Amino acid sequence: MSNRQLFSIALALIAVFVLYQTFYIVDQRERVIKLRFGEVIGVDSQPGVHFKWPIADSVRRMDSRVLTLDNQSEDFLTSEKKSVKVDFYAKWRIQDTRTYYRATAGLEINANDRLASIVNRALRDQFSIRTIRQVVSDERDDIMKAVEDSTAEKVDELGIQLVDVRVKAIDLPDNVSDSVYQRMRSERQRVASDFRARGSEEAEKIRADADREAAVIVANAYKEAERIRGEGDAKAAEIYATAYNKDAEFYSFYRSLDVYRNSWNGQQDLMVLEPSSELFKYFKNPAGR
Repeated sequence: MSNRQLFSIALALIAVFVLYQTFYIVDQRERVIKLRFGEVIGVDSQPGVHFKWPIADSVRRMDSRVLTLDNQSEDFLTSEKKSVKVDFYAKWRIQDTRTYYRATAGLEINANDRLASIVNRALRDQFSIRTIRQVVSDERDDIMKAVEDSTAEKVDELGIQLVDVRVKAIDLPDNVSDSVYQRMRSERQRVASDFRARGSEEAEKIRADADREAAVIVANAYKEAERIRGEGDAKAAEIYATAYNKDAEFYSFYRSLDVYRNSWNGQQDLMVLEPSSELFKYFKNPAGR
């Protein structure tokens, strides 16, 4: 390779380097601040290609989207001097790039730290003037509105727009939660025991009613059975009487045959009677005389 070719390649590389150092691209999702020897000389927030002087100028890029500050749970005191664990988050974005850079050096971690301190202080002030019942009930929206209003000036000093602040959770400290849960458990057990007692009482009442109803049904059934049996006996007696009145001699003979049949039904049957007994009258004389 000749010297001319090497010189051409070197010039091309220098040209590429100069172009790289001269122009830069701004993405639509970011804001860019231009510095000259460390001093802010301009802000480029419009997407596209922009110019800067090589070596002398530099750019710092910052995210222009809505960012999230997710704070860890901290202990707050209410107006009753009771401690609660509060977990909150905040949504924010850069509003004034120049102010934001001066306040945070363009670092998101610095912005989150300062914003967390501001919101934390505002929330503590709001919790300190309210009871536990108020902070966990329908006043939560009022608290958020008060926090946004009280932090507006300090947030502006950071070049930030506070989009939203929300409390994710409000919990009692672990030692208090254990005692609360124990009381709740005891209360539930008491209610359960009360329900069981009521259930047992109702069961005994139902069982007693069922036993009484069963006794009434059996008594009525026995009464009806005795009535039917009495009617049957009366009907049978009437039939016997009618048959006897039609032919008393034949009826006496027929009844005697029934007695003979039932008395000597088995082979081992034995009876000791006088031959002249009334039982044998039809044995002696078919006419029964």
